[in-house]
Amino acid sequence: MDDIRRVLRESIARKNVVMGAEVLLRLYAAGERNFREVNLRGVDLSGANLSGISLFRAYLEGAILRNADLSGAALAEAHLEGADLCGANLNNVDFLEATLTNADLRHANLSGAGLILADLCGANLSGANLSGAEINASWLNDANLSGADLSAALIDISDLSGVDLSGVILNNTTIKKTGLSQVNLSGVNLESATLIDCS
Repeated sequence: MDDIRRVLRESIARKNVVMGAEVLLRLYAAGERNFREVNLRGVDLSGANLSGISLFRAYLEGAILRNADLSGAALAEAHLEGADLCGANLNNVDFLEATLTNADLRHANLSGAGLILADLCGANLSGANLSGAEINASWLNDANLSGADLSAALIDISDLSGVDLSGVILNNTTIKKTGLSQVNLSGVNLESATLIDCS
């Protein structure tokens, strides 16, 4: 295992090492948490426990992370285009500058997540838990957030143009300086939400 970890570190130094699910899970089980810039495109990690993992700038396009536990993970600048994160535990995950275009995040737990400068255009977040999340300077154009829980979330300087917010829960939600053109707000109670300088 030490040899595998040494090879991993050497490969990470060269960047963009291609890795399969089995190797990653073995290294994680052995205590490794740094998988910076690894190539996990299309890998199937359904149901895996990867809490606290660092996937900074990792390539996860098309990866299957359905029902995986990534709580507390570092996914800053990660590439998650078209990834399947349906039902995943993404509690307190750092998504700074992550790309999640067309990702499947249905019923995922994103409570307390940091979505700052993130690209979620076309993502499906229907039924997701975004309570206490920070969505700041992010793009959610044409995303589906129907039935999502945004209680106590902060949405600031973001673009929600064309987003489906039907049935969304906005208890104590603050939305500031955010584009809301052509947003579907059917069935949404705005009374307990705070909207500031939205257009």
